[in-house]
Amino acid sequence: MIYRPIVLDKEVKFSKKKFIVSKTDIEGKITFVNQNFCDVSGYSADELVGVQHNVLRHPDMPKAIFYMIWGSLHAGMETSAVIKNLAKSGKYFWLITDFSMQRDTQGNLQTFSSFNRIAPDHIVEVIEELYREMILAEKKGGIEGSLNYLNEFLAQKEMNYNDFLEDLIEPKGVLNILINSFKKILN
Repeated sequence: MIYRPIVLDKEVKFSKKKFIVSKTDIEGKITFVNQNFCDVSGYSADELVGVQHNVLRHPDMPKAIFYMIWGSLHAGMETSAVIKNLAKSGKYFWLITDFSMQRDTQGNLQTFSSFNRIAPDHIVEVIEELYREMILAEKKGGIEGSLNYLNEFLAQKEMNYNDFLEDLIEPKGVLNILINSFKKILN
């Protein structure tokens, strides 16, 4: 059993080059973590394997986001999210997470994988504000209140959640021009 650390308002710093990978069964128990996951979270693989993935859930994360993630995965749809995790030290780390699923030979959902990379500051700033408001709505109206807030937020932007994330995460400005130029060269 893993204890819940005291939450510190300090960030775990790690390289943008590190990709963090984890895998769970369909009930959310961790079955695999890569070494980068261990390095960033402060837990060993032995401490994490067999434990519910929500052991890393930071209290600043709205439950509604995980409700949406699990709903999408159990419906057989890949999804993405920006997630604030809680390290063993009590520090936090923000990730952009892409979730996928694996099926057995009969087509039944078997495992879920997450591929994570560091979330840049400009993304964190936008998401932190949204999540703060969602948590306030959650305190008043539970997950439904939080989801309602999110739906109203997205309706104002005339976007769905996936489009919002894609727009937020897509490189902007000069970086976008360079990436698109590089893509053209490769094609």
